[in-house]
Amino acid sequence: MSDYLLEEAPLSSGAIYRLFCGTICPRPIAWVSTHDRAGNTNLAPFSFFNVVSVAPPVLGFSPLLNGESQPKDTIRNLEQVPECVVHISGEALVNEMNATSASLPAGEDEFALAGLEKATMPGLSVPRVAAAPVAFGCRLREIVRFGDQPMAGCLVLAEVVSIHIDDAIWNGRHVSVEALKPIGRMAGSDYARTSDLFGLERPA
Repeated sequence: MSDYLLEEAPLSSGAIYRLFCGTICPRPIAWVSTHDRAGNTNLAPFSFFNVVSVAPPVLGFSPLLNGESQPKDTIRNLEQVPECVVHISGEALVNEMNATSASLPAGEDEFALAGLEKATMPGLSVPRVAAAPVAFGCRLREIVRFGDQPMAGCLVLAEVVSIHIDDAIWNGRHVSVEALKPIGRMAGSDYARTSDLFGLERPA
């Protein structure tokens, strides 16, 4: 057993990253589209992601600064056009989603890289992935920055203003996990399926 008081025995950012990714899992994946003022579109996956509020409906995801302490295109775009679409890809689009994690020069379109068609999202100028079964159209509420060192996070709080969902997945009350086939991010190059589920009754 090991204990670490980080102010006395600090771990490197790389070690903490690997520890987080290996223990805080499986993590849902936000597949986020944005664009800049010129209309150049970006699409990227982020596995530091979850729901942070229901009323109002707010999602949170956290792109990390790169090794040169520079923000991702997603953050730069949000500062120019405060809108995004957060997709839940499901297993059917996992290869396309993975392709969009490539580091492209600013202004290059990951939709084109992955061979994805764009569709309009109600209430927004940012497009969604036409084939994605679930998409949440969001307006930026806030970006919280946790520093300017490499791997510092930028927590994006995005309020949902429109929703696209495949009728085969949602009946207005329940989501079909079998139809959505959601996936989760593990450590390294690994992903998890949700095909092996178990249930527990919550205590009264």
